[in-house]
Amino acid sequence: MVPSTNTNGSIPELHRRALDGTHGLVAGVREGQWRDPTPCADWDVRELVNHIVAENFWVAPMLAGKSIEDVGAQFDGDVLGDDPLAAYDRSAADAAGAADEPGAMDRPVGVSYGPVPGSVYVGHRFLDVLIHGWDLAKATGQDTSLDPELVQACWDLAEPEEAMLKGSGLFGPADGVPVPDGADLQTRLLALLGRRA
Repeated sequence: MVPSTNTNGSIPELHRRALDGTHGLVAGVREGQWRDPTPCADWDVRELVNHIVAENFWVAPMLAGKSIEDVGAQFDGDVLGDDPLAAYDRSAADAAGAADEPGAMDRPVGVSYGPVPGSVYVGHRFLDVLIHGWDLAKATGQDTSLDPELVQACWDLAEPEEAMLKGSGLFGPADGVPVPDGADLQTRLLALLGRRA
């Protein structure tokens, strides 16, 4: 997926706002919920948060010009340790700081589907953090309402790639998730990304 960067707000700002919102959801996980199922069928709550944190930790080295091979297995396995919220906060600060560096959005990033400009890579990270935040909220009984401005920006990134997203098999069935008549944009975005509100 290679989204447009024509969104309301800069990509680093959107990314930071999504990271900040997901912080509150990680903080809201109760002690007995870490092994509960999530909308991501392969992950329980801890595995979902571990995925978000590990992907956050990838941002700084990738924006610094490292290759996937350079980073290697550094962020494989459990990166949460005994304090998942502290790990999340470290990873979010690293990712947001790297995205805010002058010139970061123009640097080529050697991702598996790249190289792509930093703005495209961080746009993907914004989408991932925002939507997995919703997954976490849903799994743990927290408020699933997303910031409407972030929903609009995420829609602007994802909607042009709808056919590819559905065809990839990574976002639900190829024919998509049904959307009720008159559904709001958050519901439509979630359906586009294979989720039922």
